[in-house]
Order: sequence, then C-alpha cells, then structure tokens
Amino acid sequence: MIKFRQLKYKNFLSTGDQWTTINLELVKSSLIVGQNGSGKSTMLDALSFVLFGKAHRNVNKPQLVNSVNNKDCVVEVEFSALGQEFKIVRGIKPAKFEIWQDGTMINQDSHAKEYQKVLEQNILKLNHKSFHQIVVLGSSSFIPFMQLPAQHRREVIEDLLDINVFSKMNSILKEKIATLKEKIVENTHNLDLVNSKIDTQEDHIFEIEKISESAKSKYEDELIEQQAELARLEKLVDGYTDTKLREVEKLLFATKKQIDKLEKFDFQFDQKIKKFDKDVAFYEDNDTCPTCDQEITADTKSRKISETIDSRGEIEDGKLKLELQISTQYDEMTKYENLLREETSEFQDVEMHRRDIRTTKARIASLQDTLSAGGMHLDSLQTAKSTLEDLRRSREEIVQGKMDLAEEREYNNVITEMLKDSGIKTKIIKQYLPVINKLTNQYLQVLDFYVHFDLDEGFNETIRSRHRDVFSYSSFSEGEKQRIDLALLFTWRQVARMKNSVATNLLILDETFDSSLDADGVENLLKILDTLDDETNVFIISHKGELLDNKFERKIEFTKSKNFSKIV
Repeated sequence: MIKFRQLKYKNFLSTGDQWTTINLELVKSSLIVGQNGSGKSTMLDALSFVLFGKAHRNVNKPQLVNSVNNKDCVVEVEFSALGQEFKIVRGIKPAKFEIWQDGTMINQDSHAKEYQKVLEQNILKLNHKSFHQIVVLGSSSFIPFMQLPAQHRREVIEDLLDINVFSKMNSILKEKIATLKEKIVENTHNLDLVNSKIDTQEDHIFEIEKISESAKSKYEDELIEQQAELARLEKLVDGYTDTKLREVEKLLFATKKQIDKLEKFDFQFDQKIKKFDKDVAFYEDNDTCPTCDQEITADTKSRKISETIDSRGEIEDGKLKLELQISTQYDEMTKYENLLREETSEFQDVEMHRRDIRTTKARIASLQDTLSAGGMHLDSLQTAKSTLEDLRRSREEIVQGKMDLAEEREYNNVITEMLKDSGIKTKIIKQYLPVINKLTNQYLQVLDFYVHFDLDEGFNETIRSRHRDVFSYSSFSEGEKQRIDLALLFTWRQVARMKNSVATNLLILDETFDSSLDADGVENLLKILDTLDDETNVFIISHKGELLDNKFERKIEFTKSKNFSKIV
C-alpha cells in the first residue's frame, strides 16, 4: 500500500516563493475551501506533476512555473511503499527530478524517461491514468473510467489486478521473437553459405581428378604468355612518378593567379582613364565651380586640362605595358595547359597499365593454382575429400540448428497466444468481473441510484434501469453519470485493497460536491466517506465551504494575496 505523508510546493502555478506544505495523513478527512482562483486545486496539480511530470489539469509544463517569479518551481512529496520511505523531488527552472529511498537518492545515470519508468513500474506500480482513477474524482480535466477508450480501461484494470506483468512478459517475448527471427535469417544464410562451399569443393575435387597432361601443358603455355605480358607492363610503368604532373599543375595555378592579379590592375587603370576623361569634360563644360560658386578662369581650365591629359597619358602607357604582361601570362597559361594534358594522358596510360598488371597477376595466380591442383598427389586429393566431409558435417549441424529454431518459434507462437489480451489476462479479468460488478452496484444503491451495472471482459458496459431497459453510460444525466463515476472510484479502491496492488491512503474529490450531485447524492456520498477505514485520508476540494462546514475533521482555507496563493 502507498501511504502518502506530505506534499509541499513553491513557485508552482499561483504559489509564491514560500513553501506551501500539506500533511496528507494528519486526519481522516479534510475540507479544502477558497474563492475561485485561490489555489484550491493546485495541490492536485502539484501531486500529479511530482509523480508523473504533468499536471492534473490541461496545463503545459512551462505554464506551471509561477509567472511572477518565473524560476525555482519545486514540488516534493513523501510517502511509504514496499516497506520503505520515499521522497520525490521534481522542479522546473532549473529542471530537477530526484527519487530518494530511505534517505539515499536512486542512481540517476539513466535517461529521464527510464527514471520515470522506475518510479511508475517499480515503486508506485501504477501510471498516470490509473492513479487518477483510484485517487482522484474531479470536475476539471478528469476523464472518468466510463469515458476512457477500451484500451485505456484495460490498462487501468490491469494495474488494479496487478496483471500488467503479462504485458511486460509479452514485450520481452516480442524482443525474443525479433532476436529469434534474426537467428533464423543468420541460420539460413549460413546454410546457403556452407552449401555453396560444398558445391565449390566438389567442383575443386572434380577438377583435380579430371585434369590431364595435355590440359596441363595448355595452362603452362598460357602461364608463360601471361608472365611475359606482366614483364612488358611492368617495364612500361617502371620508374614513372607523377612529380612532373603535380609541378605543371602548380605552375598553371600560379599563372592563373597572376593573370587574375594583372587583370585587376588593368581594370583599375580603365577606371582611372574614365575619371580623367570625366575631369577634362568637366573643365571644358563648366565656367563656375558647382560647389563653391567661384568662377573657373581660362588659365585654370587650361592648366587643369593639360595636367589631366598628361596624367591620362602616363596611365595609358602603364596600361599598354600591363596588357603586354597579361598577354605574356596567357601564353604561359596555354603552354602549361598543353603540358598538363600531355602529363595527364601519360598518367592515365600508366594507371591503365597498372590495372592490367593486377589483372595479369590474378590470372597468373589462378593458373598456378590450377597447375598445382593438377599435379597434386593422392594424399592431397584425400585432404580435399576430408575437407568436403567436414563441410557436410557442418551442414548437418546447421540443419539441426534450423529445426531447433523452428521448434522454439512454435513455442513462442503458443506463448504469444497466451499473453495476448484475449489470453491469460482475460481469464483473470473474468474471475474478478463479478466482484467488480457487485461492488459497483452496491455503491450505486448507497448513492440511491437503482440500476444494474455490468462490465464485460471487453470493458463495455450494460446498464439496466426502469423496466430492465438497456442503457449506456452516455444515456444518463450528468448527476447520474457522476454517481456511476463515484461508484467505480470506490470500487477500484476496494479492488486495489483486495489485491494489495495499487492501494493508497489518499482520496481526493475535486469539486465533486459542487457539481451535478443533488442533495440526496451529497448525503449518500458523505455516508460512503464515513464508512471508509481509518487508513484512508480524504481531501474534499470545494468552493461551497459553508454547506460542508463541520462535516470534516480539518478545514484548509486557501486565499490569494498580492497575486500569490497561500494557506490562511
């Protein structure tokens, strides 16, 4: 059983920098009241966040941090389970997730998702959905059991009956089946490979036995021809290096670089000549300075034009010399490009000869192997036959392995059928369904809702009312639906205690008394709460405290001061 002891949080939603601490086991029943927005349901979001990393209500994780302080959001919860004491610490800005067991933090080396699995599967023994079916009944962002899809209903009941171990076994089995498939593929590959080797060895023995002296002479003649060809090719490539090719490439690169540099200078000369032409035109066309409005005298004009023409002439002389250098460099570039083509052609010829050398060497080795095989003595033939026998024995072992793998696959198929949802789990669920239906109907009667409720193994409901007419959950009013939700909530808690699987001391009713229940429903719900054992700690969240005063052992009032929620 999980016994929650204390919950504390700060900078969470509307809570400020001071800790809000709630003792979860102090009294049997507590009433939590306050105005709308005062932070009554914040404890429910905090509890859900610290255990599962997400709020009870539909609130994004970044929005959980108090918007005023915008940092140091921390939630802590303490509880006992499995005979040990635990504390969970989870925070935002900075991110934090710690699991403490008997005062020692559990190793955090694993990924956060794996760390969460440790908490849910090994400690809490329930997930987010199951927790809210057993612990919480609320009017905000709560999805009652009857509104869950069939698969999610199954997950809740599997947690309750502690049979999700079969789902885990099924996951492990799927991994084993995947590994087995790989082994079967590998076995098939090995069998094909050994069959290929056997065929090759048989052909090899056949060649040894059939080769004749005339064939041997033919191979020897070809061997001599190939060796001569090898000598010719090696002579063609002997001493060749690509040094000259690399030098020509460097010279060509340097020449192109020099041309680029000279052409930049040539462009600059053109720009200066254009500027001189513009200056001459200015003095020829203007008698007054456009900047200072002063008159430009004829002497000044004549002198400036003469100076500009002289400077232009010097630039043109320099440009002629520069163009001569550029022409010379282009000649050099053409020469190096021709050289590069020649060297590249020679390099490609050498590479082709080298490929031919490799091909010729391979042929020579093949001929030598053939001639060596043809000249083998009787003991060498026996060795080849012995190798063939070894290969055949290896094939027999692989075939036997294939049969073993096929047998294991058949066993796995049988186990898979047993672990399917329609297998062992359904048989166990069928045994508990009468108990679940009986408890649910008992709680419905206490709530003055006289219908006959029945769940089948597919978790589909049948509800009979009035003159045994058949209804579904959606056929009823909101108040009647809430009676069904309450009956199921208490049923799940009772089943959890019977199985000792996910039983807990905590029960939270979030605005249940404020919603669709009529006066009789409220009184009947109070009767059920009074019958709960002393190990159950009930928290009633309500904004209608005046109607519920003096009905619970403790009253916790939240208020909002300066935009921060706190306990009065």
